[in-house]
Amino acid sequence: MKTRILGASGLEVSAIGLGCMGLSFGYGPATDTKTGVSLIRAAVDKGVTFFDTAEVYGPWANELIVGEALEPVRDQVRIATKFGFDIGDDGERRGGLNSRPERIRQVAEASLKRLRTDRIDLFYQHRVDPSVPMEDVAGTVRDLIAEGKVKHFGLSEAGVDAIRRAHAVQPVAALQSEYSLFWREPEAEILPLLEELGIGFVPFSPLGKGYLTGAITPQTTFGADDFRASVPRFDADNLNANFALVEQLKLIAADKGATPAQIALAWLLARKPWIVPIPGTTKLHRLEENLGGAEVELTAADLQAIEDRLGDIPLTGERYTPAAQAMINR
Repeated sequence: MKTRILGASGLEVSAIGLGCMGLSFGYGPATDTKTGVSLIRAAVDKGVTFFDTAEVYGPWANELIVGEALEPVRDQVRIATKFGFDIGDDGERRGGLNSRPERIRQVAEASLKRLRTDRIDLFYQHRVDPSVPMEDVAGTVRDLIAEGKVKHFGLSEAGVDAIRRAHAVQPVAALQSEYSLFWREPEAEILPLLEELGIGFVPFSPLGKGYLTGAITPQTTFGADDFRASVPRFDADNLNANFALVEQLKLIAADKGATPAQIALAWLLARKPWIVPIPGTTKLHRLEENLGGAEVELTAADLQAIEDRLGDIPLTGERYTPAAQAMINR
């Protein structure tokens, strides 16, 4: 697996990481611990060195799986986790945000234990908390870095002002936000800012939450335990309207002897050398397919053809529910 460095941070990771959330949360029934551990270790065997989790995934369950899986190879990998949601001591998700300095420290200590490690390689603020000055958040993580408990600071779904304010206190190694052929909003303001400041970019949902795999059709339905059942982008009308992009992506993939998912990931890798996507999966064959995206070489002509064939296709449907969208800092 090829490696990349996230911006100017010096944090070297595999060109494609593994988003671990779906093993425990969000996309239907959780996998059992044995299956989750097996998949993560298979990823390590295939050269993946970058693993993404968060305390809220479960809560806690995902960090426990990641910790068990990676403990034997801890020095070979980089682990990213996140703080920022309001979670009770009993594990109850209380629906709001909490990035108070004392809470950040509490999460760091608990995450270290669940992850079976003495340091967090990349510690993200999961969502910007409007009730806590960004300077206080960045300062707290700066102190954790000085103590050796955290190596690098990250932000997730932050806007331009929040990124600048955080970076002025403690250099931000990476921003995590949704970005794919299906959601290109970061291109307007976020990518230019990251390039200016030397910040890496970690796209989550690089396969459009399944859209860009080609496995979702206008007839697809989602169970009550799959968060996509409540997302406007995935209702029947929008699935039907947006399928035109998937059909074109399939044709492009066939021309390159690749799968739609591999083209989608290769496209992201071709955008900037400091972009590291983190597709998630619960299936070994999908893991292997996704990692194959790093081997697909897209020429300038290929990239232009993708732009010509996909760039003008109108896409419909909000990517979050109104409540979730309200937590996005832009």
